[in-house]
Amino acid sequence: MEEKRILDSVKKTGCAVTVEEHQAMGGMGSAVCEILAQNNPVPVEIIGVKDRFGESGEPNELLKVFGLIAEDIARAAKKVIKRK
Repeated sequence: MEEKRILDSVKKTGCAVTVEEHQAMGGMGSAVCEILAQNNPVPVEIIGVKDRFGESGEPNELLKVFGLIAEDIARAAKKVIKRK
C-alpha cells in the first residue's frame, strides 16, 4: 500500500471506501484505517466479506451474495459522504 497516495486521496475527499474480495477484518481496510488514524482521521466504510465462511458458486453471484457489487460500493460511498 502506498501511504502517500492514500493520504493524498483523503485530503481531496475527506473520507474513504475500501473494497476487498475476502475477509474485511484484518485486511486492507484495517490497514487503511490504521494509516488514517495516525495521520488524517476521516470516516471510512470497509466493504468485504463480513466474518463468514466462503461459499462456492459463480463469481458474479458470489460478489452479489457478499455485498461486493457496484451498487453496494455506491451505497457505501453515499453513506460515508454523509458522515463527513
